[in-house]
Amino acid sequence: MEKSPQAMNNTFKFSFRMSISALLLLTGFFAVTIVRAQDRGQARSMVISTNGIVAAESPLAAQAGVQILEHGGNAVDAAIATNAMMGVVAPMMNGIGGDLFVIVYDAKANKLYGLNASGWAPKALTPELLHKQGLRDMPQQGINTITVPGVVDGWQKLADRFGRRKLSDDLAAAIRTAQNGFPVPEMTAAVWALEVDHLRADDAASKLYLPQDRAPHTGDIFRNPELAESLREVAAGGRDAYYKGAIAQKILDAMKRHGGMMTAQDLAEFSAEWVEPISITYRDWTVYEMPPNVQGLAALEMLNILETETLGQKDSGFGSTKTLHAMIEAKKLAYADLEKYIGDPRKQNLPVSTLLSKEWAAQRAKLIDPDHANCDATAGVIGGGTDTTYLSVVDRDGNMVSLIQSNYSAFGSGIVAAGTGFVLHNRGGLFTLDPTSPNLLAGRKRPLHTIIPAFAQKGDTRIAFGIMGGWNQAQAHAQFISDIADFKMNIQAALEAPRFTKKTFTGCDVEMESRFAGNVRNELAAKGHKITLKGAFSSDMGGGQAVLRDFSTGTNYGASDPRKDGEAIPELPN
Repeated sequence: MEKSPQAMNNTFKFSFRMSISALLLLTGFFAVTIVRAQDRGQARSMVISTNGIVAAESPLAAQAGVQILEHGGNAVDAAIATNAMMGVVAPMMNGIGGDLFVIVYDAKANKLYGLNASGWAPKALTPELLHKQGLRDMPQQGINTITVPGVVDGWQKLADRFGRRKLSDDLAAAIRTAQNGFPVPEMTAAVWALEVDHLRADDAASKLYLPQDRAPHTGDIFRNPELAESLREVAAGGRDAYYKGAIAQKILDAMKRHGGMMTAQDLAEFSAEWVEPISITYRDWTVYEMPPNVQGLAALEMLNILETETLGQKDSGFGSTKTLHAMIEAKKLAYADLEKYIGDPRKQNLPVSTLLSKEWAAQRAKLIDPDHANCDATAGVIGGGTDTTYLSVVDRDGNMVSLIQSNYSAFGSGIVAAGTGFVLHNRGGLFTLDPTSPNLLAGRKRPLHTIIPAFAQKGDTRIAFGIMGGWNQAQAHAQFISDIADFKMNIQAALEAPRFTKKTFTGCDVEMESRFAGNVRNELAAKGHKITLKGAFSSDMGGGQAVLRDFSTGTNYGASDPRKDGEAIPELPN
């Protein structure tokens, strides 16, 4: 029977109301879902791909690496390309006038390889020579802080052993960008502006890096054809073009001009060294660092000490007073041991195995007073700079690279060898003139280094990671691993999590980001910690990158620290 017009109208109104109600319920459901998805403790999501990922401090650098992956290169090729580009777009931080450390994971062999491409002091540079010049401490800038730069020899050894592409292919993007120029990013411009007086101390540095007699502003196009030419020479002639060819001669001319001690033999005879990474277990993870002459051992000792604590429990959650006090105190003890016992291991015995032992950590952990900060942490008794770049890469086959490279201080020594397009680093400033130290300056010796790449694994999971920033690095590594192992964060959340740093080796001073709770900071102060409050994402805490490979699924993950301008960028599908 046909419905009346009034009945039809009532039916329509009922149906309309039901539809609106359903729509509102559905909209409400999605709104709640979206709110919950956004209500998280990290600002960025991880980059996820079954193809390769490059995580770097500059999007241009990461893209240079990704292009290599997309054209048949592997993780090592991509890392070289990314590093070369970083030397172009962030010349104060890094470049071919600095040093390099790398951990390579060969997926097929399931093996880690370490490369120490840190240079040695000139043979004739000795404490006695500096004493005759009236110096009682190592200079921090100038000609006598320059050690042989290790980057180019490191690139060559990486390419020869693991690369699929020619070195010239890996350097092509950096050459083009140096020649044609690039717009200077915000953070780079800010750091550049702070170094104007430093650069004006050397005519060649001033001419190169202060066009129009000033530091480039944000968005200014900076071109460096001299660096493009140096990179072309390396692309064509390999490491010998740098250490024996025209570039070497330009470096020696700068040495002569400034009264330096480096000779042709110091350059020509240098060779980067393949080494075995050192490791410890932390909870159910194995964590790897480079062996001395770097500070990576301090990160491992710090983790060993922290393993004696019950982090992640009810009263020791992330950012709690108990957790932060334990971490800060563990840092002091580990760094005191680092300062006393670590230097270049060649020709001297360093107690690495002792300092990495669980027994040593247990002994050191007993010195932590849960109620009071230790303002005078000293090394245990054994019987008988902040300008760096870090990048990480994983390719579609699971090969991984953890690479760190640096000029040490911003614009290094402040000296440019005329015509080369790059500044020479000041890594020699980390030597000491203390005759009792294993880090005493000596010819053909490498200084204690701050820069450290790292790696971690558990089951089918592998992580290549690093966090740059001078003496911040080892303590930042330990915090990152604790965030993952104790507090179950993913790699992006762990990079973003608030951090502390203590850049001194004595005293109770400590810097903390403002995201740590005010009541926690007050409780730490009551224990004796002298806190300097920094911004929410402070550059003093360094900046990190990380890639992760889950071999059970073949899936790669990338993360990039918001304290830097960089990105984790995935390779496009085939």
